Amino acid sequence: EAAIDAFRDGLLDLLYVAPERASQPHFRELLSKAQVSLFAIDEAHCVSEWGHDFRPDYRLLRPLMDAFPQVPRLALTATADARTRADVLDQLGIDPAGLIVAGFDRPNIQYRVRHRDSPVQQLKALMAEQPGPGIVYAPTRRKTEELAEKLAAATGRRVLPYHAGLSGEQRAANQAAFVASEDMVMVATVAFGMGIDKPDVRFVAHAGVPKSIEAYYQETGRAGRDGDPALALMLWGADDFARARLRIEEVEAERRAGERARLDAMAALVETAGCRRALLLRHFGEDPPQACGNCDNCLDAPGVVDATTAAQKLLSAVYRTGQSYGLAHIEKVLTGASDERIAARGHDRLSVFGILAPEESALLRPVARALQARGSLVPTEHGGLALGEGAREILKGEAALLVALAPRREKAKKTRRERSSGADMAGDPLFEALRALRRELASEAGIAP
Repeated sequence: EAAIDAFRDGLLDLLYVAPERASQPHFRELLSKAQVSLFAIDEAHCVSEWGHDFRPDYRLLRPLMDAFPQVPRLALTATADARTRADVLDQLGIDPAGLIVAGFDRPNIQYRVRHRDSPVQQLKALMAEQPGPGIVYAPTRRKTEELAEKLAAATGRRVLPYHAGLSGEQRAANQAAFVASEDMVMVATVAFGMGIDKPDVRFVAHAGVPKSIEAYYQETGRAGRDGDPALALMLWGADDFARARLRIEEVEAERRAGERARLDAMAALVETAGCRRALLLRHFGEDPPQACGNCDNCLDAPGVVDATTAAQKLLSAVYRTGQSYGLAHIEKVLTGASDERIAARGHDRLSVFGILAPEESALLRPVARALQARGSLVPTEHGGLALGEGAREILKGEAALLVALAPRREKAKKTRRERSSGADMAGDPLFEALRALRRELASEAGIAP
């Protein structure tokens, strides 16, 4: 209230207000007595039901602004596709002629996507490759705490957690330490990162699948704001998509189609054998080249296998065993590995028992992951697998399943720009002396190095 009064009296030039205040008569009355020169709506994608972070409170802004027709309005977002942009303009009453779209490409960020098999070891390897500051996004508060503790022990680096369950003082202290650091890693939920003014974040890693392409783009965009090489790594698992599809059923019915479309777009990103940057940019309405030269698939092209037959066998086995068993049991049925459980249920007498050819066995788990990512295999209440959307088309041969197999080894080659970056100068006496002087000067000035 004191801030609003100060704004009304001309003592404040800028007033930041939560959208839900817009409907309060007292607030409108105070604004009417002030000299409002501009309404600026940040994170404007939140006003759209097609946006990745829709918040109904943002819909209260249009009536407020309409009460001040002489005041210009400005809406900003870094992550909105064409449909979301059109809806934002409509919901906020902004003339489409006022739309300005900047380029979405961040060429200095290298995109990598890997199946999550040993996240601590995979993140440890990333931290060894990237000695500078980094952010690791974890899906839950508990996972945030666990990863921070394990990564600190495994790497010897300073690693701190950040999530809404910490006290305000602890969050502020951890954030300040991160901004001032040259090598610290923050493990956080998505509560961290909005507006962080740190240009030298060298990597952003996701320990799970983000909820949308827009969220992924926004979060990875916190890396490399200084224009130097940076890395975005996503570790994904089929269970990420399974949980996300279950959560979709809990949202309002009118929003489910949009949520499914967003999740399908994420599935396409992790499954693609083509350029990941091109896929991202096409999502935002751009027309990029077919290859960027700075994503994992461009730098080390994966093998692409037509796994339709293996997928049909897997789906058939799930169906014929009653759609209630997990992948381990289905794998035994398909490979003909009979045991007491299989014999007791008569699954060794099914037509699918032992039908998987030896060369197809290695494909089974990648195929299962791909089917779960696209929703053609879905989890049951008790941990089994059941047929989902699109399974029928694959079984009938009306749709194919292509699987991208990641290269066995990461390439060690670096670009000329990466070879000339400061990371490779560590240990040089002059470089280290300059870093020490920079830390001393920054400390004296009370700013980040």
